[in-house]
Amino acid sequence: MKTCLVVDDSSVIRKVARRILEGLAFQITEAEDGRQALEHCERQLPDAVLLDWNMPVMDGYEFLKALRRLPGGDRPKVVFCTTENDVVHIARALHAGANEYIMKPFDKEIVEAKFQEVGLI
Repeated sequence: MKTCLVVDDSSVIRKVARRILEGLAFQITEAEDGRQALEHCERQLPDAVLLDWNMPVMDGYEFLKALRRLPGGDRPKVVFCTTENDVVHIARALHAGANEYIMKPFDKEIVEAKFQEVGLI
């Protein structure tokens, strides 16, 4: 079973994402901020990361840069899931190593399509 780390400071978003991804046969772990997510990845890299941008402690962009520097940190597929929809944010995310970008609010069809595009489904 493939694993996905859902990183968002909103418990509601994590719950919705968990429900969608479990329906797509992913085993889910959660983190409330980038620091918790990085600590998880230092212990065990997931197959995928669904990542919010704006979070306390460490934001998604800083987490992504740190993830990509870890041994094997180039392997997880990272899908940003955020309200930041301007070209500058999207370009920064992709340049830092994101594989895809989803806008909030999202639904099962959007998540499934993006995860298919990056080869996770």
